[in-house]
Amino acid sequence: MLITRHAAAEAVLADPRYVPPPVRQDAEEGTLAWLRAQVSRFSTGETHAGRRRLLEERLAALDPAELRTAARAMTLERAGDWRGVPTAVLGAALGVKDTSAVAAAATGYLSGEESPEADAAVAELLGQATIPEITLLLQGHSATEALIGNALRHAFDNAPAHAFENAFGHAGPGADPEALLHETLRQDPPLKATRRLDTRTRDEVTIDLVSANRDPDVFADPDRFDLSRGRTPHLTFGHGVRPCPGPAHALALAAGVLEALLDASRS
Repeated sequence: MLITRHAAAEAVLADPRYVPPPVRQDAEEGTLAWLRAQVSRFSTGETHAGRRRLLEERLAALDPAELRTAARAMTLERAGDWRGVPTAVLGAALGVKDTSAVAAAATGYLSGEESPEADAAVAELLGQATIPEITLLLQGHSATEALIGNALRHAFDNAPAHAFENAFGHAGPGADPEALLHETLRQDPPLKATRRLDTRTRDEVTIDLVSANRDPDVFADPDRFDLSRGRTPHLTFGHGVRPCPGPAHALALAAGVLEALLDASRS
């Protein structure tokens, strides 16, 4: 079943009968498939609750304002080469000095696609970080980078995201980073859809986040990218039973990068 309306999506996300599709539990220890069976995102019930608490406790020790400052500073130090900055800053805050393996491990984290490269990356991360720390790095990596790329495309008149591998020297519109991020999350989310399994019927449900975030019953003129909207009830960070555990931290990292790039483009 495909869900495209905001109210129906909220109802599914708030109902504990809908859970993530199960992942295999028989993988060799230390592999990507094994890791997916150990994290909160793909678990249910009390197991999910306990694993989620560990993430929340780890995040509670991190100040989003400090993450933003560090992301801005690193982006400036790299002369606008922002790829990898959010992960490096979050890793440093978590005490993980080398985050170079995160990108390879993250490639199959959501999809479940296994590869020797991903398994090797997970093994490397396990040598220096705990499962909650690895979870935060993998869940944040692709989503935060995609959010920044999408926001830059909107900020700079829909230019290709790859144009901002080194964004210094480009002329932006002077957009406020927070407003830009909130509207990007609504209209152009980094994750386009999310899936749930109905534990009663065993049917799989797909929530189209793009459509739900543009529901005309909730958002006026929903297809227009409007920086004046401010915060909206978009579903990009989830809702109900399993919302994103660290939206403030993700937004802080993205805002720090955007602030550096937008300020540089105006200088």
